[in-house]
Amino acid sequence: MRTFLPIAAVLGVLAAVPFVVHSNVTLNFLVAALMFALVGQGWNILGGYGGQYSFGHAAFFGTGAYVTAILQVRYGVNAWFGFAAGIAAGAALGGALGALVFRAGLRGSYFALVTLAFAEVLRIIASVAPVTGAGVGTLIKLELGMRTFQFQSRAAFYWIILALVGLSLVIARLIERSRFGAWLIAVRENEDAARALGVDASAVKSIAMVVSAAITAAAGCFYAQYFLFIDSGIAYGTWISVEALLTPIIGGVGTVFGPLLGALVVKTLGEGAKLVAGDAPGLDLIIYGAVLVLVIWTMPRGLIGGLTHVRKLLAQRGATVVPAGEVRGG
Repeated sequence: MRTFLPIAAVLGVLAAVPFVVHSNVTLNFLVAALMFALVGQGWNILGGYGGQYSFGHAAFFGTGAYVTAILQVRYGVNAWFGFAAGIAAGAALGGALGALVFRAGLRGSYFALVTLAFAEVLRIIASVAPVTGAGVGTLIKLELGMRTFQFQSRAAFYWIILALVGLSLVIARLIERSRFGAWLIAVRENEDAARALGVDASAVKSIAMVVSAAITAAAGCFYAQYFLFIDSGIAYGTWISVEALLTPIIGGVGTVFGPLLGALVVKTLGEGAKLVAGDAPGLDLIIYGAVLVLVIWTMPRGLIGGLTHVRKLLAQRGATVVPAGEVRGG
């Protein structure tokens, strides 16, 4: 249980925020940051631990969002059941895509391009299909209540997305400490060597894809319930795939807390850039991009990797200073 104490501590601190902060603007900011942390953790399971860099995680995000929205709007399904169905649909899509690409032996840039193309195909289909509302999109009726997953208070949404992020942190920690996690990392480091040792690399990557897709689909389901509207550009747009990549890369790829830290930093930088730039068009994006490039350049292993490196350097300095003091004292 000691393994999960850091997760419990972080979640405990974050859970107390609505009791201190009552501004809806701040809570909206934190809800969005946590949602991107969830998307980033989904990508991190596959890309960070498994080394399979996907450029099309919008496919799973959009599928989760559309399934939960369509079930409610067109079939009157309970929102909570629709939420669960959206996650299941995302996981099933991940399993199907994984079975196709990994059995075909696609790796590296080929895998990345296939995932990107897959998300784009889904976007085009959603933009013309009647069931998705085509170009108009799907609007969920505003009807406050527990059954409809709609709450007056932003704090309720905040705690729900925080619970989902907490679950994703636990999943990442369990993978990290499990035999499956060891196989996944072995595949990431050297797939051919892992196969030679008896690891079924295709099966390991496929399972990671299913878990990754389910977590990302959960973020899509939450998006639909929070904003009550979804269209093809939102659901399957490249913006979500970029966010999925960016948050773990900034925070620390292949780490439990990397996506969460990265999401908070990325969202804070984005809002800070807007405040600094004021009304100057495009200047906020220039500032935002420059800061992100600086962070990646100075800390290529992400913020967590950079902090770990600094801690090791301080520990090494302490180890060398103490004996020298003892010699002088003698």
